[in-house]
Amino acid sequence: MKNEIKKSQAFEALQKIKKTEEKARRMIREAREKKSSNIIQEAYDKSKEIKKVALNRARDEAEKRKKAIIQEALREAEKIKKEAEEEGKALRSKTERLIEEAVNKVTAGIKEFLEGGSL
Repeated sequence: MKNEIKKSQAFEALQKIKKTEEKARRMIREAREKKSSNIIQEAYDKSKEIKKVALNRARDEAEKRKKAIIQEALREAEKIKKEAEEEGKALRSKTERLIEEAVNKVTAGIKEFLEGGSL
């Protein structure tokens, strides 16, 4: 009977050890799964942050380029406007000179006609 009690106690001890080992394995597995889950979440969060930073940089760069293009277009428009104004002035000056020459020719022709000559 003592032998059976010892076997029974040994069996119970062995069962407790197995339960404890199983519990320890389960805890390790859960810890690994939790850690894996945490690592995945951290990686996801980090990737979102990196994406956000990259998008902000891209937006800033696009805005800088847009402003540079607008400034260049404004400078070019101002240059074209000045050239057009200069051409307009030159045309007005030439037109005034040609009108004056035409008036002088017509006046001279009328004067000659009135003085008795023919056109």
